[in-house]
Order: sequence, then C-alpha cells, then structure tokens
Amino acid sequence: MWVARAAATYGCGMNHAAGSSPTRSASLARTVTTGGLFLFILGDVLGAGVYVLAGEIAQISGGALWVPLLVALLLALLTAGSYAELATKYPRAGGSSHYATRAFGPFVGFLVGFCMLSAGIVSVGALSLGFAGDYLAVFVELPTILVVVLFLGLLAALNTRGISESLGANRVATIIEVSGLLLVIALGALVVIRGEADLGRLTELGTPENGPIAAVLAGSVLAFYSYAGFETSANLAEETKDPARSYPRALFGALIVAGVIYALVGAAASAVVPTEELAGSSAPLAQVISAAGIVPPIVFSAVALVAVANGALLTGIMSSRLAYGMAVDGLLPSALTRLLPRRRTPWVAIVVTTALSVLLALTGTIEVLAGAMVLLLLVVFLAVNASVLVLRRDRADHRHFRVPVFLPIGGIVSCLLLMTQVEGEVWRRGLPFLAVALVLAAIAVWRRKSSRDKAAVSTDN
Repeated sequence: MWVARAAATYGCGMNHAAGSSPTRSASLARTVTTGGLFLFILGDVLGAGVYVLAGEIAQISGGALWVPLLVALLLALLTAGSYAELATKYPRAGGSSHYATRAFGPFVGFLVGFCMLSAGIVSVGALSLGFAGDYLAVFVELPTILVVVLFLGLLAALNTRGISESLGANRVATIIEVSGLLLVIALGALVVIRGEADLGRLTELGTPENGPIAAVLAGSVLAFYSYAGFETSANLAEETKDPARSYPRALFGALIVAGVIYALVGAAASAVVPTEELAGSSAPLAQVISAAGIVPPIVFSAVALVAVANGALLTGIMSSRLAYGMAVDGLLPSALTRLLPRRRTPWVAIVVTTALSVLLALTGTIEVLAGAMVLLLLVVFLAVNASVLVLRRDRADHRHFRVPVFLPIGGIVSCLLLMTQVEGEVWRRGLPFLAVALVLAAIAVWRRKSSRDKAAVSTDN
C-alpha cells in the first residue's frame, strides 16, 4: 500500500522544527489575483456536488431543502473565518496541515494533512467516475477505465503546466457552471409562472424518518460538504499576489454568492419536482430542465460534465499543493517539493496524487469513495478552528485578517454538532483512514526525532 511505502521514506526532509519552513531555492509563483481567487473558490464550491446532492438532501430533509443549504452556509462561514485569518497570517502552501503543525506540532500536523490529502485524492477519484458515468453516456459510450485514465491525465497535464493556465480554465468552467445553475433557477421560475409548480413543498421540512430539527441537522451534513471546497483555496495563499487583501474578500464573497445560488436552485428543484421523485435522484437538476421542456437535456449534460471536470481540476490542484506543503514541513518525502524549473509547479506532487486518484477510481465506486469524506473534512475543520485559538499568541510581522474569537469557537461547536449526525456506516469507512493517519503520524514524529538526535550527535563530534 502506498502509505506504507511513504512511511518508509519519512526520514527524508524531516530536519525542520515544527512550524518552521526549510530554506528553498525556489518558491511558488505569485500570480493569483483577487478575481482569480474568487472564481477559483466559487468554481470549487459550485462544483459537481450541487448537481447530485439536491436529491439526497431532499430525501433526508423533505421539500424545504433550501433550509439545510442555508444552515450549512452559516456553519461554513464560521470555519471560513478561521481559514481567512490563518491563510493571511501564514500565506503558505500546505493549508490546514501547516496551521496544525505550527499550533500543535508535527503529529497533529501530519494527521490533519493526511485527512485533507486523503479527502482530496478520494474526491478526484470519485469525480473521475462521475465524469465517466451517465452524463458522458449521453454523448458516447466508452470503457470507464479508459475515461478515468485519460480524464485525470489531461487534468494533471494542465495542473503541471501552471497555476495561471489552470485558473484560466477554471474561469471558463466556472462561468459555464454558474450559467447552468442560473438556467435551472430561471427555468424553475418559468414553471412556477406557468402555474405548474407546487410552492407548498418549500415549507415541508422533515420526513417520516426525521422530524424538522433532525431533518435540518442531517441535511446540513450533506449540504456542508457542498461548501467544503473553500479549504482548497488556502493552499493557493503562497501564489496569491496580496493574500491579506485578496483572500478574505474572495473567500467570503464566493461563499455568499454560492449560498444564494444553492438556496435558489434548491427552491426551484423542490417547487418543480415532487419530493418523492427528487429524493435520491442522481440527476435532480436535470429533472427541472426536463419539466420546463425548453432546453434539450443534452445541453445540461454538457454543463454537468464541465462542472465535474472543474471540480476535479481544482481538487487536484489542492491535493498537489497540500502534498507539496507537507513535504516542505518535513511531513512527507522531500521529493514532493521538486518544482519544474521554468513553470515552478510541484510536478512530483501532481504525478503522485493523480496516480493515487486513478488507483482509487479503478478499485472503488463513487459510493465507497465518497462515504468517508465528510468525516475526514470535519476532522480537518475542527483542527483548523482550534489552531486559530492556539496561534493567537504567535505574532506575525505583516498585516493579516483577524476574526473575533467567538467565530472559531463557533466553528468548533459546529463541527462537533455535525459529527453527531454522521451515520455509522460513514464512521466505519472513515475510521480506517484515521487509524492509518495516526500510525503514520507516530512514525513521522519518531523519524523526525531520530534525525534530530543524529544531527545533534554529529554536531557534538
């Protein structure tokens, strides 16, 4: 298994103190603007999830699926505040892993980084299967293995070419994604105007299995995952021209815009499609398009494919930058810090994370790959919110964003609350990831200590 091989090489590049940065002959290029970062976050948050999750949320929460979508937005904004402070205080690739390392040391840093890295790699694998599924079948029937390999290979090549090129593709894809969702909203409104919708469903909160409160909490777990893409952007802080100014504006602006779009899309889907039909549908928004009877379904399938591809691209960027940042902190093999001389992109990290996503996609299913992701992300967000509080005593020598102390405390409470709503099956799938992370974190710390002891002995001699 790859994690065993990685553990065997952790002695490389582990001579740096917790929270410190090793000397690097090159750094990532600062080319990301506020607008580019805004579209990056918006494109990641409005990714493939919204095209499939509306039906799942309706199954749990009932017709008023816009309620858990808005509740999840409020909960996401709490943790987003912590990211805004930490990303501007420590504008470094590595994101959550780097923050946890500074706050709690390499053991927790590795644990958090491994959870985020696992979630990212698994997400890319799952999205590649989604790309190879029913939406693509509308256009052409191809073997899943072939589609997965070609799809992820092309995304890796774009990622390796440069962050500017990747964000350029993201800008185009995000415009298409947002246009598709606005189309759903507009056609839903048209169906309402024609008198063919049922607005009464918008107030139906709860199901026979869940009362109103339980329905909101359980639905918010799924909806919260839809917003979780904002974590990806923290790994671009090192490549942002003015992170203290750009990052908070882009982050909060993108989340609020996404939340409004989500709520309107949820309302349109619920009003137009009966809850029983919407519940559990793998293509809930396509049902809205069909109900309007104006736009051919093939058009929306194309939009959905762009959304899936964009989500996979952005998550792949996050995974490679996180692996690079963890290697810089001495928590992964130093080979992952290698950059292309001219492009200055972390090509080794891109190749390794892409290969692992391909492997997972070819050996699992969407359901299996997605099962543990919410749990892994909640562990990450819990650690990030705690890191803000611990690192308040660490003074930065530059201006940065700062949140009121009650926001990270609220973020911690929200993560714990959402964890109580995670199903037992998800815990069973997620715990093995956490167990492996704990073992490898212990190995990483032990090798780090051994390396330091040897260096100290060598110095004394």
